[in-house]
Amino acid sequence: MKYWLKALPLFLLVGILTSCGSNDRSRTTGWKMNDSKWGGFETKSDYKGQETPPNMVLVPGGNFVMGFTEEDVPYDWDNIPRRVTVSTFFMDQTEISNEDYLFYLAWTQLSYGDSYPEVYLNALPDTLVWRDELSFNEPYVQNYFRHPATKDHPVVGVSWRQAREYARWRTDRMNEAILIEKGILNPSPEARDDGVFVTDSYMAGQYEGNVRKGVKDLRTGGDRQVKLEDGILQPEFRLPTEAEWEYAALALSGLQANEKDENYTDRRIYPWSGTSVRYQRHDRYQGQMYANFKRRGGDYMGIAGKPNDGSSVTTAVFENYPNDFGLYNMAGNVNEWVLDLYRPLTTQTLNDFENHDLNSFRGNDFRDVKRDPTDGAPLPKDSLGRLQYEYVKDEDAAQRDNYKKGRVYNYLDGDEQSEASYETNKHTLISDKARVYKGGSWADRAYWLSPGNRRFMDEDKASRTVGFRCAMIHMGGESEVGESARKKNRFGADPKKRRRARR
Repeated sequence: MKYWLKALPLFLLVGILTSCGSNDRSRTTGWKMNDSKWGGFETKSDYKGQETPPNMVLVPGGNFVMGFTEEDVPYDWDNIPRRVTVSTFFMDQTEISNEDYLFYLAWTQLSYGDSYPEVYLNALPDTLVWRDELSFNEPYVQNYFRHPATKDHPVVGVSWRQAREYARWRTDRMNEAILIEKGILNPSPEARDDGVFVTDSYMAGQYEGNVRKGVKDLRTGGDRQVKLEDGILQPEFRLPTEAEWEYAALALSGLQANEKDENYTDRRIYPWSGTSVRYQRHDRYQGQMYANFKRRGGDYMGIAGKPNDGSSVTTAVFENYPNDFGLYNMAGNVNEWVLDLYRPLTTQTLNDFENHDLNSFRGNDFRDVKRDPTDGAPLPKDSLGRLQYEYVKDEDAAQRDNYKKGRVYNYLDGDEQSEASYETNKHTLISDKARVYKGGSWADRAYWLSPGNRRFMDEDKASRTVGFRCAMIHMGGESEVGESARKKNRFGADPKKRRRARR
Protein backbone atom coordinates (compact mmCIF):
# COMPACT_ATOMS: atom_id res chain seq x y z
CA MET A 1 0.00 0.00 0.00
CA LYS A 2 2.85 2.37 0.89
CA TYR A 3 4.53 1.54 -2.41
CA TRP A 4 1.42 2.60 -4.39
CA LEU A 5 1.08 5.83 -2.39
CA LYS A 6 4.69 6.71 -3.12
CA ALA A 7 4.30 5.88 -6.81
CA LEU A 8 1.03 7.80 -7.24
CA PRO A 9 2.66 11.21 -7.96
CA LEU A 10 4.83 9.57 -10.60
CA PHE A 11 1.80 8.00 -12.28
CA LEU A 12 -0.02 11.34 -12.23
CA LEU A 13 2.97 13.09 -13.82
CA VAL A 14 3.22 10.43 -16.52
CA GLY A 15 -0.50 10.80 -17.15
CA ILE A 16 -0.20 14.55 -17.62
CA LEU A 17 2.80 14.24 -19.94
CA THR A 18 1.29 11.49 -22.06
CA SER A 19 -1.97 13.41 -22.40
CA CYS A 20 -0.30 16.54 -23.75
CA GLY A 21 -1.08 15.40 -27.26
CA SER A 22 -4.66 14.42 -26.51
CA ASN A 23 -7.70 16.25 -27.77
CA ASP A 24 -8.43 18.05 -24.48
CA ARG A 25 -4.90 19.21 -23.63
CA SER A 26 -2.55 21.53 -25.42
CA ARG A 27 0.06 19.50 -27.26
CA THR A 28 2.81 21.97 -26.36
CA THR A 29 1.90 23.11 -22.84
CA GLY A 30 -0.26 20.41 -21.28
CA TRP A 31 -2.88 23.10 -20.52
CA LYS A 32 -6.43 21.81 -20.51
CA MET A 33 -8.69 22.91 -23.33
CA ASN A 34 -12.50 22.82 -23.50
CA ASP A 35 -12.52 23.24 -19.74
CA SER A 36 -14.08 26.33 -18.17
CA LYS A 37 -11.89 25.92 -15.04
CA TRP A 38 -8.79 26.30 -17.21
CA GLY A 39 -9.93 29.40 -19.06
CA GLY A 40 -12.36 27.78 -21.50
CA PHE A 41 -10.18 27.77 -24.62
CA GLU A 42 -12.18 25.76 -27.15
CA THR A 43 -10.97 23.40 -29.83
CA LYS A 44 -12.89 21.10 -32.16
CA SER A 45 -11.60 17.73 -31.00
CA ASP A 46 -14.46 15.93 -32.78
CA TYR A 47 -14.28 17.79 -36.10
CA LYS A 48 -14.92 15.33 -38.94
CA GLY A 49 -13.96 17.47 -41.90
CA GLN A 50 -15.67 19.98 -44.12
CA GLU A 51 -19.19 19.09 -45.21
CA THR A 52 -19.88 18.79 -48.92
CA PRO A 53 -21.96 21.83 -49.97
CA PRO A 54 -25.30 21.25 -51.77
CA ASN A 55 -25.00 20.25 -55.46
CA MET A 56 -21.21 20.03 -55.20
CA VAL A 57 -18.60 17.32 -55.56
CA LEU A 58 -15.04 17.20 -54.28
CA VAL A 59 -12.39 17.72 -56.96
CA PRO A 60 -9.13 16.18 -55.66
CA GLY A 61 -6.18 18.48 -56.27
CA GLY A 62 -3.07 17.74 -58.28
CA ASN A 63 -0.81 19.06 -61.00
CA PHE A 64 -1.56 19.08 -64.72
CA VAL A 65 -0.46 20.71 -67.94
CA MET A 66 -2.78 23.67 -68.39
CA GLY A 67 -3.26 25.06 -71.88
CA PHE A 68 -3.95 24.01 -75.46
CA THR A 69 -4.38 20.32 -76.21
CA GLU A 70 -4.93 20.84 -79.93
CA GLU A 71 -3.97 23.27 -82.68
CA ASP A 72 -4.39 26.96 -81.89
CA VAL A 73 -6.74 27.65 -84.80
CA PRO A 74 -7.23 31.42 -84.16
CA TYR A 75 -3.46 31.79 -83.59
CA ASP A 76 -4.07 33.77 -80.41
CA TRP A 77 -1.27 32.00 -78.47
CA ASP A 78 -3.09 32.98 -75.29
CA ASN A 79 -2.92 29.63 -73.47
CA ILE A 80 0.56 28.27 -73.93
CA PRO A 81 0.88 24.90 -72.13
CA ARG A 82 2.54 25.03 -68.70
CA ARG A 83 2.41 22.84 -65.61
CA VAL A 84 0.48 24.12 -62.59
CA THR A 85 -0.94 22.66 -59.38
CA VAL A 86 -4.52 23.09 -58.21
CA SER A 87 -5.46 22.50 -54.56
CA THR A 88 -8.46 20.32 -53.70
CA PHE A 89 -11.74 22.20 -53.98
CA PHE A 90 -15.49 21.75 -54.32
CA MET A 91 -17.33 22.45 -57.56
CA ASP A 92 -20.95 22.36 -58.68
CA GLN A 93 -21.72 19.13 -60.49
CA THR A 94 -24.05 21.08 -62.79
CA GLU A 95 -24.47 24.53 -64.22
CA ILE A 96 -26.76 26.88 -62.28
CA SER A 97 -30.26 26.30 -63.65
CA ASN A 98 -33.15 28.64 -64.39
CA GLU A 99 -34.93 27.33 -61.29
CA ASP A 100 -31.88 28.02 -59.12
CA TYR A 101 -31.71 31.59 -60.37
CA LEU A 102 -35.47 32.15 -60.11
CA PHE A 103 -35.29 31.25 -56.42
CA TYR A 104 -32.54 33.85 -56.02
CA LEU A 105 -34.69 36.49 -57.71
CA ALA A 106 -37.77 35.64 -55.64
CA TRP A 107 -35.80 35.92 -52.40
CA THR A 108 -34.17 39.19 -53.52
CA GLN A 109 -37.48 40.76 -54.43
CA LEU A 110 -39.06 39.67 -51.14
CA SER A 111 -36.18 40.91 -48.98
CA TYR A 112 -35.17 44.11 -50.77
CA GLY A 113 -37.93 44.86 -53.28
CA ASP A 114 -39.88 47.40 -51.25
CA SER A 115 -36.97 49.58 -50.13
CA TYR A 116 -34.30 48.81 -52.73
CA PRO A 117 -35.98 47.63 -55.95
CA GLU A 118 -32.75 48.27 -57.86
CA VAL A 119 -31.18 45.23 -56.17
CA TYR A 120 -33.80 43.00 -57.78
CA LEU A 121 -33.67 44.81 -61.12
CA ASN A 122 -29.88 44.56 -61.28
CA ALA A 123 -30.10 40.80 -60.72
CA LEU A 124 -32.49 40.12 -63.62
CA PRO A 125 -30.92 38.19 -66.51
CA ASP A 126 -30.95 39.79 -69.94
CA THR A 127 -33.52 37.70 -71.82
CA LEU A 128 -33.03 39.86 -74.93
CA VAL A 129 -29.83 37.92 -75.62
CA TRP A 130 -32.04 35.45 -77.50
CA ARG A 131 -32.88 37.97 -80.21
CA ASP A 132 -31.17 37.63 -83.56
CA GLU A 133 -31.49 39.86 -86.58
CA LEU A 134 -32.03 36.99 -89.03
CA SER A 135 -33.52 34.32 -86.74
CA PHE A 136 -36.94 33.90 -85.14
CA ASN A 137 -35.93 33.39 -81.51
CA GLU A 138 -38.50 35.73 -79.99
CA PRO A 139 -40.35 32.89 -78.18
CA TYR A 140 -37.18 32.24 -76.15
CA VAL A 141 -37.13 35.88 -75.04
CA GLN A 142 -40.46 35.45 -73.27
CA ASN A 143 -40.34 31.80 -72.25
CA TYR A 144 -36.86 30.31 -71.85
CA PHE A 145 -36.09 31.68 -68.40
CA ARG A 146 -39.47 31.26 -66.68
CA HIS A 147 -41.32 28.42 -68.42
CA PRO A 148 -41.43 25.22 -66.30
CA ALA A 149 -40.36 23.12 -69.29
CA THR A 150 -36.89 24.74 -69.10
CA LYS A 151 -36.58 25.13 -65.33
CA ASP A 152 -33.75 22.56 -65.29
CA HIS A 153 -31.90 24.18 -68.20
CA PRO A 154 -28.90 26.44 -67.49
CA VAL A 155 -29.60 30.09 -66.85
CA VAL A 156 -28.15 32.36 -69.56
CA GLY A 157 -28.10 36.11 -70.09
CA VAL A 158 -26.26 36.51 -66.79
CA SER A 159 -23.18 38.73 -66.66
CA TRP A 160 -20.00 37.95 -64.76
CA ARG A 161 -20.95 40.54 -62.16
CA GLN A 162 -24.40 39.01 -61.71
CA ALA A 163 -22.91 35.53 -61.35
CA ARG A 164 -20.66 36.78 -58.54
CA GLU A 165 -23.60 38.38 -56.75
CA TYR A 166 -25.50 35.10 -56.98
CA ALA A 167 -22.54 33.28 -55.42
CA ARG A 168 -22.45 35.81 -52.58
CA TRP A 169 -26.17 35.42 -51.94
CA ARG A 170 -25.89 31.64 -52.08
CA THR A 171 -23.22 31.69 -49.36
CA ASP A 172 -25.55 33.53 -47.00
CA ARG A 173 -28.56 31.31 -47.68
CA MET A 174 -26.54 28.12 -47.18
CA ASN A 175 -25.02 29.28 -43.89
CA GLU A 176 -28.38 30.55 -42.66
CA ALA A 177 -29.88 27.15 -43.47
CA ILE A 178 -27.08 25.42 -41.54
CA LEU A 179 -27.76 27.51 -38.44
CA ILE A 180 -31.51 26.90 -38.73
CA GLU A 181 -31.04 23.14 -39.01
CA LYS A 182 -28.79 23.16 -35.94
CA GLY A 183 -31.45 25.00 -33.95
CA ILE A 184 -29.37 28.17 -33.55
CA LEU A 185 -31.61 30.40 -35.69
CA ASN A 186 -35.31 30.32 -36.45
CA PRO A 187 -36.42 30.68 -40.07
CA SER A 188 -37.07 34.37 -40.77
CA PRO A 189 -38.54 34.83 -44.27
CA GLU A 190 -40.01 38.11 -43.03
CA ALA A 191 -36.54 39.70 -42.67
CA ARG A 192 -36.04 42.81 -44.76
CA ASP A 193 -33.20 45.10 -45.81
CA ASP A 194 -30.44 45.28 -43.16
CA GLY A 195 -32.26 42.62 -41.09
CA VAL A 196 -31.48 39.75 -43.48
CA PHE A 197 -28.85 37.18 -42.57
CA VAL A 198 -25.45 37.92 -44.07
CA THR A 199 -22.57 35.64 -43.10
CA ASP A 200 -19.82 38.21 -42.56
CA SER A 201 -22.13 40.51 -40.59
CA TYR A 202 -23.16 37.60 -38.37
CA MET A 203 -19.52 36.69 -37.78
CA ALA A 204 -18.85 40.32 -36.80
CA GLY A 205 -21.65 40.22 -34.23
CA GLN A 206 -23.90 42.57 -36.20
CA TYR A 207 -26.81 40.23 -36.93
CA GLU A 208 -29.86 40.78 -34.73
CA GLY A 209 -32.29 38.40 -36.37
CA ASN A 210 -34.46 35.60 -35.05
CA VAL A 211 -31.93 33.83 -32.83
CA ARG A 212 -33.23 30.71 -31.09
CA LYS A 213 -30.24 29.81 -28.95
CA GLY A 214 -26.51 30.24 -28.87
CA VAL A 215 -23.58 27.88 -28.56
CA LYS A 216 -22.33 27.24 -25.02
CA ASP A 217 -19.48 29.59 -24.15
CA LEU A 218 -16.94 27.74 -22.01
CA ARG A 219 -15.27 30.99 -20.99
CA THR A 220 -18.34 32.65 -19.48
CA GLY A 221 -20.70 29.73 -18.96
CA GLY A 222 -23.38 31.50 -21.02
CA ASP A 223 -24.22 31.44 -24.70
CA ARG A 224 -22.38 32.88 -27.68
CA GLN A 225 -22.83 33.01 -31.44
CA VAL A 226 -21.12 30.59 -33.78
CA LYS A 227 -17.47 31.34 -34.56
CA LEU A 228 -15.35 30.34 -37.53
CA GLU A 229 -13.38 28.04 -35.22
CA ASP A 230 -16.51 25.94 -34.62
CA GLY A 231 -16.33 24.53 -38.14
CA ILE A 232 -20.09 24.92 -38.60
CA LEU A 233 -20.28 27.67 -41.21
CA GLN A 234 -18.94 27.14 -44.72
CA PRO A 235 -16.54 29.35 -46.71
CA GLU A 236 -17.93 31.47 -49.52
CA PHE A 237 -19.22 30.27 -52.87
CA ARG A 238 -17.47 31.90 -55.83
CA LEU A 239 -16.75 31.43 -59.49
CA PRO A 240 -14.00 28.88 -60.15
CA THR A 241 -10.64 30.19 -61.29
CA GLU A 242 -9.62 29.35 -64.84
CA ALA A 243 -7.04 26.86 -63.56
CA GLU A 244 -9.62 25.14 -61.36
CA TRP A 245 -12.21 25.04 -64.14
CA GLU A 246 -9.81 23.61 -66.71
CA TYR A 247 -8.43 21.06 -64.24
CA ALA A 248 -11.93 19.95 -63.25
CA ALA A 249 -13.05 19.73 -66.87
CA LEU A 250 -10.16 17.50 -67.92
CA ALA A 251 -10.71 15.24 -64.88
CA LEU A 252 -7.28 13.64 -65.12
CA SER A 253 -7.49 11.24 -62.21
CA GLY A 254 -5.28 8.36 -61.17
CA LEU A 255 -7.07 6.30 -63.80
CA GLN A 256 -5.12 8.20 -66.47
CA ALA A 257 -1.84 8.48 -64.56
CA ASN A 258 1.20 6.26 -64.40
CA GLU A 259 1.28 5.86 -60.63
CA LYS A 260 4.90 4.78 -60.66
CA ASP A 261 6.29 8.16 -61.70
CA GLU A 262 3.16 10.29 -61.12
CA ASN A 263 2.99 11.35 -64.75
CA TYR A 264 -0.06 11.30 -66.98
CA THR A 265 0.40 8.97 -69.91
CA ASP A 266 -1.35 11.35 -72.29
CA ARG A 267 -3.27 14.63 -72.43
CA ARG A 268 -6.99 14.85 -73.10
CA ILE A 269 -8.49 16.97 -75.83
CA TYR A 270 -11.97 16.85 -74.30
CA PRO A 271 -13.35 16.17 -70.80
CA TRP A 272 -13.52 12.48 -71.69
CA SER A 273 -11.04 9.89 -72.97
CA GLY A 274 -10.28 9.67 -76.65
CA THR A 275 -10.43 12.11 -79.53
CA SER A 276 -14.04 11.57 -80.60
CA VAL A 277 -17.11 13.55 -79.53
CA ARG A 278 -19.14 10.32 -79.64
CA TYR A 279 -19.49 7.60 -77.01
CA GLN A 280 -17.38 4.71 -78.33
CA ARG A 281 -17.95 1.77 -76.00
CA HIS A 282 -19.73 -1.19 -77.53
CA ASP A 283 -23.08 -1.00 -75.76
CA ARG A 284 -26.49 0.52 -76.37
CA TYR A 285 -25.12 4.04 -75.87
CA GLN A 286 -22.51 3.68 -78.61
CA GLY A 287 -22.48 6.57 -81.05
CA GLN A 288 -24.33 9.05 -78.84
CA MET A 289 -22.87 12.51 -78.47
CA TYR A 290 -20.91 13.28 -75.33
CA ALA A 291 -21.99 16.91 -75.36
CA ASN A 292 -24.52 19.39 -76.68
CA PHE A 293 -22.85 21.41 -79.44
CA LYS A 294 -23.15 22.51 -83.06
CA ARG A 295 -21.80 19.70 -85.22
CA ARG A 296 -21.47 21.73 -88.43
CA GLY A 297 -22.99 24.69 -90.21
CA GLY A 298 -26.77 24.54 -89.80
CA ASP A 299 -26.69 21.31 -87.72
CA TYR A 300 -27.51 22.02 -84.08
CA MET A 301 -29.18 18.69 -83.22
CA GLY A 302 -29.32 16.14 -86.03
CA ILE A 303 -32.34 14.82 -87.90
CA ALA A 304 -36.02 14.63 -86.95
CA GLY A 305 -36.81 11.91 -84.43
CA LYS A 306 -33.13 11.16 -83.84
CA PRO A 307 -31.44 14.27 -82.37
CA ASN A 308 -27.75 13.63 -81.98
CA ASP A 309 -27.33 15.70 -78.80
CA GLY A 310 -30.85 16.13 -77.52
CA SER A 311 -31.72 19.74 -78.30
CA SER A 312 -31.37 22.58 -80.78
CA VAL A 313 -30.46 24.96 -77.94
CA THR A 314 -29.71 24.05 -74.30
CA THR A 315 -30.46 20.78 -72.54
CA ALA A 316 -31.10 20.12 -68.84
CA VAL A 317 -28.11 20.58 -66.56
CA PHE A 318 -28.03 16.84 -65.70
CA GLU A 319 -28.23 15.88 -69.36
CA ASN A 320 -25.34 14.24 -71.24
CA TYR A 321 -22.39 12.33 -69.82
CA PRO A 322 -20.54 13.35 -66.62
CA ASN A 323 -16.75 13.35 -66.70
CA ASP A 324 -14.56 11.27 -64.39
CA PHE A 325 -15.01 13.77 -61.55
CA GLY A 326 -18.80 13.47 -61.82
CA LEU A 327 -19.25 16.93 -63.38
CA TYR A 328 -21.91 17.43 -66.05
CA ASN A 329 -21.60 19.56 -69.17
CA MET A 330 -18.03 20.69 -68.74
CA ALA A 331 -18.09 20.74 -72.52
CA GLY A 332 -21.05 22.06 -74.48
CA ASN A 333 -24.54 23.12 -73.37
CA VAL A 334 -23.35 26.59 -72.28
CA ASN A 335 -19.99 28.28 -71.90
CA GLU A 336 -19.18 29.16 -68.30
CA TRP A 337 -17.78 32.24 -66.64
CA VAL A 338 -14.59 31.82 -64.62
CA LEU A 339 -13.09 34.23 -62.12
CA ASP A 340 -10.05 35.31 -64.13
CA LEU A 341 -9.37 38.56 -65.87
CA TYR A 342 -8.38 37.98 -69.49
CA ARG A 343 -4.85 38.74 -70.57
CA PRO A 344 -3.27 36.90 -73.51
CA LEU A 345 0.18 36.93 -71.90
CA THR A 346 -0.84 35.50 -68.53
CA THR A 347 0.49 32.08 -69.49
CA GLN A 348 3.88 33.54 -70.38
CA THR A 349 4.01 35.36 -67.04
CA LEU A 350 3.31 32.10 -65.21
CA ASN A 351 6.07 30.34 -67.11
CA ASP A 352 8.58 33.02 -66.16
CA PHE A 353 7.84 33.10 -62.43
CA GLU A 354 7.68 29.76 -60.62
CA ASN A 355 5.96 31.14 -57.52
CA HIS A 356 2.73 31.63 -59.53
CA ASP A 357 2.27 27.98 -60.49
CA LEU A 358 0.12 27.03 -57.46
CA ASN A 359 -3.57 27.95 -57.80
CA SER A 360 -2.75 30.30 -60.67
CA PHE A 361 -5.09 33.27 -61.06
CA ARG A 362 -5.12 36.73 -62.59
CA GLY A 363 -7.58 39.30 -61.28
CA ASN A 364 -6.76 39.91 -57.63
CA ASP A 365 -8.19 43.15 -56.28
CA PHE A 366 -7.43 42.89 -52.58
CA ARG A 367 -9.83 44.39 -50.06
CA ASP A 368 -10.29 44.45 -46.31
CA VAL A 369 -13.19 45.12 -43.95
CA LYS A 370 -13.54 48.79 -43.04
CA ARG A 371 -12.69 49.18 -39.35
CA ASP A 372 -12.96 51.80 -36.67
CA PRO A 373 -9.46 53.29 -36.26
CA THR A 374 -9.85 53.53 -32.47
CA ASP A 375 -10.70 49.94 -31.56
CA GLY A 376 -10.32 48.02 -34.84
CA ALA A 377 -13.93 46.82 -34.81
CA PRO A 378 -15.74 46.48 -38.17
CA LEU A 379 -17.81 49.53 -39.08
CA PRO A 380 -21.61 49.09 -38.91
CA LYS A 381 -23.18 47.06 -41.72
CA ASP A 382 -24.82 48.83 -44.65
CA SER A 383 -28.51 49.11 -45.56
CA LEU A 384 -28.47 45.64 -47.16
CA GLY A 385 -27.07 44.00 -44.04
CA ARG A 386 -23.54 43.64 -45.42
CA LEU A 387 -20.23 44.66 -43.88
CA GLN A 388 -18.41 47.54 -45.54
CA TYR A 389 -15.19 46.78 -47.43
CA GLU A 390 -12.44 48.95 -48.89
CA TYR A 391 -9.77 48.15 -51.46
CA VAL A 392 -6.17 47.94 -50.30
CA LYS A 393 -4.21 51.06 -51.20
CA ASP A 394 -0.90 50.72 -53.00
CA GLU A 395 0.89 52.72 -50.30
CA ASP A 396 -0.36 50.26 -47.66
CA ALA A 397 0.86 47.25 -49.66
CA ALA A 398 4.20 48.75 -50.71
CA GLN A 399 6.09 47.59 -47.60
CA ARG A 400 4.96 43.98 -47.88
CA ASP A 401 7.09 41.19 -49.34
CA ASN A 402 4.32 39.00 -50.80
CA TYR A 403 2.46 41.70 -52.77
CA LYS A 404 3.09 45.35 -53.60
CA LYS A 405 -0.20 46.62 -55.04
CA GLY A 406 -3.83 46.47 -54.03
CA ARG A 407 -4.97 45.75 -57.59
CA VAL A 408 -2.71 43.49 -59.63
CA TYR A 409 -4.77 43.12 -62.79
CA ASN A 410 -1.86 44.18 -65.02
CA TYR A 411 0.96 42.37 -63.28
CA LEU A 412 3.82 42.32 -65.83
CA ASP A 413 1.22 42.67 -68.56
CA GLY A 414 0.09 46.19 -69.29
CA ASP A 415 1.96 48.12 -66.60
CA GLU A 416 5.25 50.00 -66.80
CA GLN A 417 7.25 46.79 -66.58
CA SER A 418 5.85 45.36 -69.81
CA GLU A 419 5.44 46.46 -73.39
CA ALA A 420 1.72 45.69 -73.72
CA SER A 421 -0.96 48.36 -73.41
CA TYR A 422 -4.63 47.65 -72.75
CA GLU A 423 -6.36 51.00 -72.72
CA THR A 424 -10.11 50.48 -72.91
CA ASN A 425 -11.65 51.29 -76.31
CA LYS A 426 -8.39 52.71 -77.68
CA HIS A 427 -6.09 49.97 -78.90
CA THR A 428 -7.86 46.69 -78.16
CA LEU A 429 -11.04 45.09 -76.85
CA ILE A 430 -9.03 43.79 -73.89
CA SER A 431 -9.54 45.88 -70.77
CA ASP A 432 -9.87 45.57 -67.02
CA LYS A 433 -13.44 44.43 -67.61
CA ALA A 434 -12.51 41.47 -69.84
CA ARG A 435 -13.33 38.15 -68.15
CA VAL A 436 -12.62 34.61 -69.33
CA TYR A 437 -15.28 32.08 -70.25
CA LYS A 438 -14.69 28.48 -71.30
CA GLY A 439 -16.28 25.19 -72.29
CA GLY A 440 -18.11 25.67 -75.57
CA SER A 441 -21.88 25.80 -75.96
CA TRP A 442 -24.86 24.47 -77.88
CA ALA A 443 -24.00 27.02 -80.61
CA ASP A 444 -20.24 26.26 -80.83
CA ARG A 445 -18.28 23.82 -82.95
CA ALA A 446 -16.39 20.96 -81.33
CA TYR A 447 -13.14 22.97 -81.32
CA TRP A 448 -14.40 25.08 -78.40
CA LEU A 449 -15.28 21.99 -76.32
CA SER A 450 -11.61 21.53 -75.46
CA PRO A 451 -11.02 22.86 -71.91
CA GLY A 452 -7.75 24.50 -72.93
CA ASN A 453 -9.46 26.98 -75.23
CA ARG A 454 -10.42 30.37 -73.83
CA ARG A 455 -12.42 33.40 -74.88
CA PHE A 456 -13.39 36.63 -73.15
CA MET A 457 -16.26 39.08 -72.77
CA ASP A 458 -16.78 42.21 -70.68
CA GLU A 459 -17.89 41.44 -67.14
CA ASP A 460 -21.09 43.49 -67.48
CA LYS A 461 -22.22 41.84 -70.73
CA ALA A 462 -24.21 38.65 -71.21
CA SER A 463 -24.88 36.04 -73.88
CA ARG A 464 -27.40 33.31 -74.68
CA THR A 465 -24.50 30.87 -74.79
CA VAL A 466 -22.85 31.70 -71.44
CA GLY A 467 -23.89 30.47 -67.99
CA PHE A 468 -21.93 29.59 -64.84
CA ARG A 469 -21.38 27.23 -61.93
CA CYS A 470 -19.85 27.86 -58.50
CA ALA A 471 -16.82 26.58 -56.63
CA MET A 472 -15.65 26.60 -52.99
CA ILE A 473 -12.31 26.09 -51.30
CA HIS A 474 -11.69 22.80 -49.48
CA MET A 475 -10.14 23.44 -46.08
CA GLY A 476 -7.57 21.00 -44.75
CA GLY A 477 -4.91 18.92 -46.41
CA GLU A 478 -5.55 16.89 -49.52
CA SER A 479 -5.64 13.73 -47.40
CA GLU A 480 -8.02 15.30 -44.85
CA VAL A 481 -11.27 14.76 -46.73
CA GLY A 482 -14.36 14.92 -44.56
CA GLU A 483 -16.66 11.96 -44.10
CA SER A 484 -19.44 13.82 -45.90
CA ALA A 485 -17.26 14.40 -48.96
CA ARG A 486 -16.20 10.76 -49.12
CA LYS A 487 -19.80 9.56 -49.02
CA LYS A 488 -21.36 12.09 -51.38
CA ASN A 489 -18.62 12.58 -53.94
CA ARG A 490 -19.56 11.35 -57.41
CA PHE A 491 -15.94 10.92 -58.48
CA GLY A 492 -15.73 8.32 -61.19
CA ALA A 493 -19.46 8.42 -61.97
CA ASP A 494 -20.66 5.81 -64.44
CA PRO A 495 -21.96 7.63 -67.55
CA LYS A 496 -24.62 4.94 -67.96
CA LYS A 497 -26.24 6.14 -64.72
CA ARG A 498 -26.66 9.70 -65.97
CA ARG A 499 -30.09 11.34 -66.02
CA ARG A 500 -31.34 12.15 -69.49
CA ALA A 501 -34.16 14.65 -69.50
CA ARG A 502 -35.59 13.69 -72.87
CA ARG A 503 -36.30 10.09 -71.84
